[in-house]
Amino acid sequence: MILRFFRRDDGRATIERLYGAIVAQSRNPAFYTDFAVPDTIAGRFEMILLHAFALFHRLKDEPEERRALGQRVFDEFCRDMDSNLREMGVGDLTVPKKMKRVAEAFYGRAGVYDAALAAGDNAALQDALLRNVYASDAARAGEAERLAAYVRGLAAALAGQSFESLAAGEIVFPAAAPAPIAETT
Repeated sequence: MILRFFRRDDGRATIERLYGAIVAQSRNPAFYTDFAVPDTIAGRFEMILLHAFALFHRLKDEPEERRALGQRVFDEFCRDMDSNLREMGVGDLTVPKKMKRVAEAFYGRAGVYDAALAAGDNAALQDALLRNVYASDAARAGEAERLAAYVRGLAAALAGQSFESLAAGEIVFPAAAPAPIAETT
């Protein structure tokens, strides 16, 4: 492996660190206990989508050359999803169809989450999370409200991180602690 010292740094390690941090945060047990996200393949997928979206949301107002970092992380996400589908036994002919659904799911959720955050529309964010993360289970409205508070905090935390730290593969996620729900009387 001496040849690796002569290769140009293509930034792959940075992308792997960023995507690895997204996956690690998505696996935080607090999401599956405190927020009652279903601890299923679908629930874990939703958490990865949510945290990847947060990074892309942070990068969206950067100049085009900086937004390329987000595209590279998205490409890594797609490689990971493709690999996971294959590991789960999805056949080679079916993987492209499933990957198309993965991309559609990502872009659909990203559009809704981004619009809700940009408008400061907490109700729309809660509704989108209830629909996507909790499969529209009205009994999970409280968890969706707490998850929406986490997402708002997540967006604010990432907004405070410099592009330079992200470009170095350093991303710091806030604690996955649910905010208490204010009681109304």
